[in-house]
Amino acid sequence: MLSLFLVTPLKLVLLALVALLGGVIWRYSATAFAGEADKHRFLSSLLLTLSAVLLVLVSNHLLLFWLAWVAVSLSLGRLILFYPHRPRAQLAAHKKMLLARFSELLLGGAFLLLFFHYQTAQIDQLMFQVSQQPHTLTVSIAAFMLVGVAIIKCAQLPLHGWLIQVVEAPTPVSALLHAGIVNLGGILLMLFAPVLAASPSASLALLVIAGVSTLVAGLVSLTRVSIKVKLAWSTVAQMGLMLVEIALGLYELALLHLLAHSFYKAFSFLNSGNGVNHWLATQLADASVPRRSHWLAAMATAAGLIVAVHLSVGILNSLAASWLLWMAMTMLLLPAFTRPGAARPTRVLFSSVFALGLLGLYAAIKHSLIVFVAGGNATYLFADAFTLVLFIALFALSLAVQYWPHKAWVNRLFIWLNAGAYLDEWATRLTLKWWPSASLIQLQTTHWQPHKETR
Repeated sequence: MLSLFLVTPLKLVLLALVALLGGVIWRYSATAFAGEADKHRFLSSLLLTLSAVLLVLVSNHLLLFWLAWVAVSLSLGRLILFYPHRPRAQLAAHKKMLLARFSELLLGGAFLLLFFHYQTAQIDQLMFQVSQQPHTLTVSIAAFMLVGVAIIKCAQLPLHGWLIQVVEAPTPVSALLHAGIVNLGGILLMLFAPVLAASPSASLALLVIAGVSTLVAGLVSLTRVSIKVKLAWSTVAQMGLMLVEIALGLYELALLHLLAHSFYKAFSFLNSGNGVNHWLATQLADASVPRRSHWLAAMATAAGLIVAVHLSVGILNSLAASWLLWMAMTMLLLPAFTRPGAARPTRVLFSSVFALGLLGLYAAIKHSLIVFVAGGNATYLFADAFTLVLFIALFALSLAVQYWPHKAWVNRLFIWLNAGAYLDEWATRLTLKWWPSASLIQLQTTHWQPHKETR
């Protein structure tokens, strides 16, 4: 019997996320646009976008899934151009339109390959057959195409420029996009996990592209001054990290990452108006630079806490993920060791107890999410080691940019990062060459300059 809709445990979690974030963003928008002449147009486009996302999640038919996917992009385009005369909004919408059409062709091509190969358009039956039958070249090609769709949707380098320029759209649009819609690339790969698992080469390609994007975008975000632009670069890095987790087969970790990032980014964008107050607060706080002894003490304490929790409930299943967890706990504990004063032992104790509680919460949520995701593909040692090297490089270079900015090589690196590695300029020229837009070409040659920021 034909079933157009299907709700699984994973989809229930995602539906709850969309409902919660959608309600908050809707309420914020209704207040923010009070008195606006086009308030109804904005809210109707927002509702259409949320409805399309919900349809993507519940679809159990390839054609319905594809149509809903296209509807998300088209309705989002209306939101991006809510203020159509803003030059950067025009540029972002133009890039987004071209990339969206290309990704939709890739997604349609992948679906057609799977349909003709397995003779079914029902997604649940299709995934069952993929997981049970020997893998073929057709499935591998479909996996590469799905990876391409995910990379475009998650705005991975060098296809990221539109996401950075979308900050010209109203704040609720940024919150909806960064907290929800960019996640669709990762959600696609989770829903079609058996297809990705059928092609180790596609997983490796995803790992390399997303890993490099995480490294570069994470470093670029350190050079940004504008609050919304900094958050946008952070999203590119976070989406890359989520895709890396999927490529390594750590689906429960990717789902946890997706949920945490969605709530964080929604709050960050909707609360971006208070960014100046937060900056002033940080300037008034003690800015003591940690010494080597502080780092060693924080790293040792973090390692001890992680090992204790791992021996109790088991939380370490990847070298790269373990490194990230170690560094996160180290950064959490570091201020307690750095700030001078007689109260340091008390601060260290309090921070250690807090970190232990967070580790326990992390372990509980991580283990509970395993039942919501399909079994991931095996994590190969080479892929894990490659990811570990990227994460170590990200951590080391981040410290160099923050603590040794006046060294010659760090200064050159900062300039390169401040220019966004010059990737978006290349992408913009190529975009306007392939699909010219008279108004945008005139804008680029007369007024528009690449977005750079100084310290």
